[in-house]
Amino acid sequence: MEKSEFVTLLVAMRNEEAYIDKCISSLVTQDYPHENYEVIILDGCSTDNSLRIVEEYLPQYPFLKLVNNPRIIQAAAWNMGIEQSQGSVIGIVSAHSILATDYVSNLVETIRRTGADMVGGPTVASSTGLIAEAIALALNSPFGVGNAKFHYTTKEIEVDTVFMGACYRQVYEKIGGFDEDMVRNQDDEFSYRLRESGGRIICNPNIRSSYFNRSNLPGLWRQYFQYGFYKVRVLQKHPHQMSMRQFVPPAFVLSLIASLILYVILPWGWILLAVIAGSYLAANLTASLITASRKGWKHLWLLPVTFAILHLSYGLGFLSGLVKFWNRWGDKTGKVSHF
Repeated sequence: MEKSEFVTLLVAMRNEEAYIDKCISSLVTQDYPHENYEVIILDGCSTDNSLRIVEEYLPQYPFLKLVNNPRIIQAAAWNMGIEQSQGSVIGIVSAHSILATDYVSNLVETIRRTGADMVGGPTVASSTGLIAEAIALALNSPFGVGNAKFHYTTKEIEVDTVFMGACYRQVYEKIGGFDEDMVRNQDDEFSYRLRESGGRIICNPNIRSSYFNRSNLPGLWRQYFQYGFYKVRVLQKHPHQMSMRQFVPPAFVLSLIASLILYVILPWGWILLAVIAGSYLAANLTASLITASRKGWKHLWLLPVTFAILHLSYGLGFLSGLVKFWNRWGDKTGKVSHF
């Protein structure tokens, strides 16, 4: 019988009292042999009840470890976890996620069978409450996230990045850990660096999990603004790894801004503004109608707003990042730990 890989999963946590209990509950009920498995929870100085919730699990499950992360940010937590890990396979887990009981088993099966450098499952957003459900539907929609197939694929495919990726230890030793210069998109930057080194990333829908997305629209706006903002640094460090879908929201926002300026200064400017805004509105309403017809008409009035927030916040964030990081073109430096 083939020997089991020793697996380490890293959970970066800060003020996650609403989610961490469900996450850990799914981590301790894995069908993978517990003697070949550890979970390192890295707390970024939580001020809520997150620590107390985690500490209640520790006496019963010795494969759980709790570590303080004074740097707070996720990239620093993951790097610290890699340094302290025992696993031959090391993966990251969102504190907002719930894993299927066979998650680790399928993770190991996939990385062994495919020979890929990184594997993971699709992103399945799932939340309760009318607004949170509408956000989840938008995040699981091609119109909401473009052709990022790792969000919704139903078959095993090669991708440019993946949700909660896991790698063999040798990958981290070869290309380094996560870039602590990145407050957002740390996993994207790592994936792009991996692909530049010749690595392959596989998304397998059998590696099942769900995660609790943002439950309110202002929170969603802040999240996707930051994604767009820091995507500029990913572009500057890995320009050949970017795909067209990542430029569509900033191009759309830039065209809106330009048409608004023309509307103010030229008598025919309103025509361009009407064409751009009208085309987007038509596409948005069509996508909203299709999604609501499949998932529930109660979401119809929220979906157009949710789609617009995803696109506008990301686009504005990207344009703001271009301004902020204008002098860092060609600068591929970062705070990458080496093991």
